[in-house]
Amino acid sequence: MNKKNRLPQLTLLAMATAIGLNGIHAQDNTEDPIRELVSRLELESYKSVIQGLAQFGDRRQGTERNRRAVDWIEEQLKAVGCTNTERVHYVYDPEPRPPRQRSPQSNEPVDLNTPTGGKVGRNGSGPGGSSIYGYRAQTGVNRDLMAQPDERIRELNREEPVNGPRTEVYCTKIGTTRPEEMYILGAHMDGHGVNEAVNDNASGTALVMELARIFHAPDVETDVSIRFALWNNEETGLNGSYAYVEQRKELQGIEEPPGSGEYPEPRWLGMIQHDMMLWDHGAPAADGTVSRDQRPEADVNIEFQSNSDLAEESMKLAFVFKAAADQYNTDYPATVGPHMTNTDSTPFMNEVPSISLRENERGMHTGAGWNPTWHTPLDVWTTFTDDDFRLGLNAAQTTLSAIAQLTGARIKD
Repeated sequence: MNKKNRLPQLTLLAMATAIGLNGIHAQDNTEDPIRELVSRLELESYKSVIQGLAQFGDRRQGTERNRRAVDWIEEQLKAVGCTNTERVHYVYDPEPRPPRQRSPQSNEPVDLNTPTGGKVGRNGSGPGGSSIYGYRAQTGVNRDLMAQPDERIRELNREEPVNGPRTEVYCTKIGTTRPEEMYILGAHMDGHGVNEAVNDNASGTALVMELARIFHAPDVETDVSIRFALWNNEETGLNGSYAYVEQRKELQGIEEPPGSGEYPEPRWLGMIQHDMMLWDHGAPAADGTVSRDQRPEADVNIEFQSNSDLAEESMKLAFVFKAAADQYNTDYPATVGPHMTNTDSTPFMNEVPSISLRENERGMHTGAGWNPTWHTPLDVWTTFTDDDFRLGLNAAQTTLSAIAQLTGARIKD
């Protein structure tokens, strides 16, 4: 049987019905339970979870700070009512790599005002000023402790990773009428760069954890189940999410024990990844510097992968999220693009409709150096303003409103 024929058909009509695109838009929380749920997302609560994650430094995989962060995430999930936490266990044991060439940023502390040698054109090859691709700034992964000017953060990140066992945690909101089906909301909790990994990816991890809090409020029910997954080892090649897919995809929809009404791995309806949510400050200038201010045109980028087996279904899912953002986001709009790459939705994209939410287009923007905090010592709490954090909060509004409607969420009397 063709794989696509085994998947739920995400038709435009079905999605439109789920999302309420019939021209009737509720104007207040009393009439619209989704708006009430969105109103429970608060900027200070979102920021506090990001700060909680930042206490573990960059949370680089294979370190004690990473293991402590996984434990902390599990404790926080339980504290907000997502008590059925479970772990995925796997081993990360790659062959040793050759010595890494020092990145351009690694010789001295990084500063937003320091020129990084911007270039014109795609891959820096365009003629001066004329390329449609604009300027590019240098990118690279910082490995140099002394490039981090904050001594406290240097000490947090001093331990180097070692190969061996890894774990990652998830928990599940059980649907009341269709517990055998679920949407997966994911983010990776590991980072690197000798920093606090605030944007990459405490911003996405905190988003998923905040949605777990809201959906597990005592007065909230959903028809369909929702899984909240915090992947490990993203920075080493999506190893944690690949381990999840390998271990659990064949378990989908199996009732265990038989007749119990319990489904350890509900059938996947969609996978939504959140990876780097805060920084949309525009393109680099000619010298490679990027503005310190969030640009007025900032938006939430919703991406699907155009060359995946389920590109059409994923595109439709992306536009459901876009419609939800149009209706419920408070500050920043959302756009849809076809280049979902290098994030933890990739292992799922040929199995189930999959999308990612981000601050920038991954290929066009992030790879061109639009975000100078990416894997650098600048990815620390003090770099970001409330305008930045609010972009992440609006991404949370997008996912919360779309998933609430797709899962039949409601507020009990």
